[in-house]
Order: sequence, then structure tokens, then C-alpha cells
Amino acid sequence: MFRALWKSLSQEISGPMAFQTVVDISRFHRIQASPGYRRAAELVYESLCEAGLQASILTYPADQETMFWSSTSFQEWDAHQATLHLIEPFEKARKLADYRELPLSLVARSLSFDGDAQVVVLDQGTSSEEYEGLDLEGKIVLAKGNVRHVRNQAIVQRGALGLLYDGMWEVEPVRPAWSLADATQYTSFWWQGEEPKGFGFALSPREGERIRRLAKEHDLRVQAKVDARLYDGSLEVVEASIPGTTDDEIVLVAHLCHPQPSANDNASGAAALLEVARALAALIKRGELKAPRRTIRFLWVPEMTGTFTYLSTREDQIPHMVAGLNLDMVGQDQEQCGSSLLIEQPPHALPSYTGVLLSCLRENLLPEVRTHGQLGGYPLFRYADTPFSGGSDHYIFSDPSVGVPMPMIIQWPDRFYHTSADTPGRVDPQMLVRVGCLTAAYAYWLAQADKPEARWLAREVSSHYRQSIIRECQAAVTHTYGEDGISAEEFNEHLEYLTKRHTLMLESIRRLADVNVSKQQAIDHEFTTSERKSVTDLLSDQVPSPTPPIDGASMIPLRLFRGPAQTGAAVARLDLEDQLRFASLQEKIGKTSRTLPVLAEYWADGKRNLSEIGTLVRQETGQEATELMVEYFGALAELNLVEMREKSD
Repeated sequence: MFRALWKSLSQEISGPMAFQTVVDISRFHRIQASPGYRRAAELVYESLCEAGLQASILTYPADQETMFWSSTSFQEWDAHQATLHLIEPFEKARKLADYRELPLSLVARSLSFDGDAQVVVLDQGTSSEEYEGLDLEGKIVLAKGNVRHVRNQAIVQRGALGLLYDGMWEVEPVRPAWSLADATQYTSFWWQGEEPKGFGFALSPREGERIRRLAKEHDLRVQAKVDARLYDGSLEVVEASIPGTTDDEIVLVAHLCHPQPSANDNASGAAALLEVARALAALIKRGELKAPRRTIRFLWVPEMTGTFTYLSTREDQIPHMVAGLNLDMVGQDQEQCGSSLLIEQPPHALPSYTGVLLSCLRENLLPEVRTHGQLGGYPLFRYADTPFSGGSDHYIFSDPSVGVPMPMIIQWPDRFYHTSADTPGRVDPQMLVRVGCLTAAYAYWLAQADKPEARWLAREVSSHYRQSIIRECQAAVTHTYGEDGISAEEFNEHLEYLTKRHTLMLESIRRLADVNVSKQQAIDHEFTTSERKSVTDLLSDQVPSPTPPIDGASMIPLRLFRGPAQTGAAVARLDLEDQLRFASLQEKIGKTSRTLPVLAEYWADGKRNLSEIGTLVRQETGQEATELMVEYFGALAELNLVEMREKSD
């Protein structure tokens, strides 16, 4: 079924060509809605046209008024030059940062400034306690904490001119503290409304430590010159397609933004997608592959903002989007970056065959070497399947209010993620070939799939499900002999939940072709019942303690926009006390899992109450967070992003 397709793709897709595209894209400072991003978009567009594809650059307003569902647009930003010099103490004077040498050293969306100011040195700079007794008016703050929080505390609330950031995110286990002492962290301002604005520079941890030691013995003063501006402009989405013979389409997306160089994140995804488009177009033009039944659509977007923009202006097209795939950070040299190639599965709230299909293609097509005895084969890279976690463009498509099932291919963790060290030298051309072939096979197979393919896929989904049920049953027995045993009642509830998800996953195959999946559903239900009976007697018969009622859990949230809620602009309209309260809630939720609010929104269909949503989130993740979700949806209601209704009896 796949071998001939794979052979054609592997002979056509070029690692060196894709790698060269990574190099070309990484030359641009690709901040969302900026001239640098626009030049990268034009490069992609020109390459698509040279390859003979139908392509266009779609232009949308970048201002503070336009909304795309709940996502508010933002102004375009352009920076020409920026330098930072230490001028006092005089004997230690030197240049600390230069935008021309390292664009990433200027905090994105900084505004113009020309002058000198005293430096106030803080540790993290994120808590109010650190600012007690300090006068920051007309001064510059050095801090290593979250730039958004430091900006709020120092610039917005206390009148600082700007900030110097010398932090470096830790990415365990591949990037412990101080492992990238001479790299610079990617940082960005997201200004909202009429709040006070300023500028900022990012320094390496080593440079920051030098300044901190110096500050113990001397008063510090720096001279900053920034030529940059925000203005009403535009943001671009590059679109290309290989036309099909029906109205349906398969959507492939990669984000094109991020600062120079940002090679793996995400010049690699953009380049891999471009090579997939070129290769498929070439094979179809030569007649080695048939023209697809469904259109294959390719999108290069500013991350997430571009997806909100595109979908909200193409609502009539969404019902024709059968499935998709997101490519984000796919090109890593695993030995340098410490990464693994991951297939992130769709969320449970949008049951879909897509993740199973993608994993099946990887297992069948990516073994690269034979065993010593020439029996069987295996790949020469690390890989895994992971649950949905969001954080990229697929999380918008995958929202049930949008309804386009979209797994993601990504590599994680990455030692050089969001730093100046994410250079083309960290990219592996062979990995680009692997991802390109896998992506092209997935897209073309779906674009051609009809009844025979749909019937095969139903059996593949069924096989995958049965294996998962066997693992669930054995895990339950294993836990019974430990301290975290599960009761028979809880186990049966979880299997019932999984069975319902699987039933709907099989049903999703009918979107490809009108095939009967009811027989497969009945067989799998019988299999689950048999497996459950085989282990139930081994589990605890203790009835779980009833969960105490939670105030507000009977309320039904009704989402007022399609897609996940975007809170930035809405929070900015609150008074300072309410902004801090919302930030505190986000921090509290983040300590559990930043994915939980997204999953809770997915389950909010306008019919389920918060107690039911909390139960579904627990079944999907194993984490109980109903009380947090009640608080979260209450905050969304205050922001006019949801409406809360009383449950009717």
C-alpha cells in the first residue's frame, strides 16, 4: 500500500535542498508582522512559483483593532539599529549589545530610545517584593525573570525606561542551568493598548553575571540607542496548493516566524514543508503520482496568529478541511540537540484516526537498517508518540469548534531552543528527508484515500486500540500491587471513556469514505468487555470516596468565539489589580499543566457543565483539576470570552 509511494518520495525529496532552504530562511529576522518576516515569506513564495505550484501571499491587517475570532491583531514592528554600551564605571566601559551583530539581542517590539540611564540590578524581577522601596522612574532594570512579568512590574507599573534581561530558560535534562552561558535567550514584548511602553536588550548569562558582580562595587550606567517603531501594517500568510478533483482538502502547516537565525524553530519546519510541496508537485507533473482526489494545501504562517487569521477569514472553507499536519522544529541533529522525533497525537475531544495513521506510516516506512542477522529492521534515531500538549498551530485546528484533526511532528527537547545558538549547524539534512517523506506520504495517502483505504484504516485503528486496552489492563493490575492502586469502579469508568473515544475515532474514518464501521465497533467493544472481565477481580473492590461538591461546578460554559481563547488583549483592558489576579491564576494552573485549560476549553461544547468537563479532563490526563477549571472559566467569563449559564434541571 505504501512502498511504491515511499520509494518515489525518498528518491525525490532532497536533504541538501531542504537544508539550503533552512539556511536561506534563517538569514531573516522573522518577527511576526515585520519587514524581515515579509522577506522570508517572499522567499518561500518565489520558491513555490519556481517549482510550478499555485501560490499566493495573503495579506492581513496588523493593528490593534482588528480581531480574528478571539485573537486581537497587533501592530507591525521594524527595527533599524540598536546598541547598548556600559559607560559607568568609566574604566569598565564597553559595548554590551548590537542589533546589527545579533538582532535577537534587542527585545522584539522595543521602541526607540536615545540616552543614558542608571541600571538597577534585581534578581528575577517578577515579584512585587523585589521592588519595595525602589524608585525606577527614568531608570533601567536588569533582571533574569520572565520578561512579561518584569515588563509589567518595572515599565508599566513603575515607570522604568526599559529592561536588560540576562536569563536563560532551563530545558531539562538537555539544558541545565549555565549550559549555554554565552548564548542569548529569545525575548519579546507584546504591548497592549495604551499602556506605558519601552525597550529592552537580552544579554548572555555570562555577560549578565559580569554586570551583576560589577554592580556590587559600582553604580552602573548604560547608554542605549534604539531606532525602532510600531505602526499599523500587515502580516502575511503564504498559501500554495496542489489541486484535487473534489472540494475536500488536506492542510499542511508550518510557522515561518521567529528571530534570526531560529534554524530548527522553525526554519526547519518551513523548509521541510516547502520541499514536500516541491517534490509532490514534481512527481505529479511527471506522472509518477496521480493527481490527488483531495486538494493538498500548504500554509506558512506567523505562529498561531497567522492560523487564527487564516481560519477566521476562511470559515466557509473549514468544513472541507478533512485532516492536517503541523511541522514544528523537525530538523534537529539529535546528538547535538538532545531531541527525539515526536508524533503528538490529537486531543481526545476531537477523536481522529490521523495520529494512528501517522504513527503507522513511521513504523512501516522508517526502519533504516537490518539487524545483524538480517531479520527485521529499525531506525537510527530516537522517536516516540506523545499525548496532545498544544503550543503550536495545530492546537487551533484541533479545537472541536474548528474541527480539523491535526497531529504534529516535532522534536523535543532541544538544547538550543529559543536562543541565538539555534543555528543551521544544528540541523540534520537526513532528518529533513525523514520528516519530508513521512509528511508527503501522509498527505498524499489521505488525498487519495477512498473506500479500500478507509477499510484498511479502520482495522489499523482497531489494532492500535486493542493494544492500548491490553496495556491499560496490565497497568491497572500492576498498580494494584503498588501504593497507587485503582479501584474496579474507577477502572471500569476509564475503560468506558476509552471505548467511547474509540467508537468516535472509528466513526471519523467515514469522513474519508462512506464505509460501515459498525461491525468493527462491535468487535472492539466485545474485546474490551472480555479484557475488562479478565482483570476486574484482581483490582481493589474499595469504592472511591465521593468527591466533595465544588462551588460553581454545575455551571455550563458557552464559548463565544471559535478556537481557543486568546486572553492577552482582554486582560490588558482590566485594571492593574485584576491583571495581577489573572496572572496569579495562570501561574497556579501552570504548576499543574499549561495544557489543562486548553483541554477544558475543547470539552466545553455548550452542553457540559464544569463538573463534567473536569471529569473528562481527568480521564484524558489523569489529573484532577476541576476546582482550577471552575476558577479559569470564571476568569474567561469576566473577560467576555465565555458566557456562564446555570444548568437546567
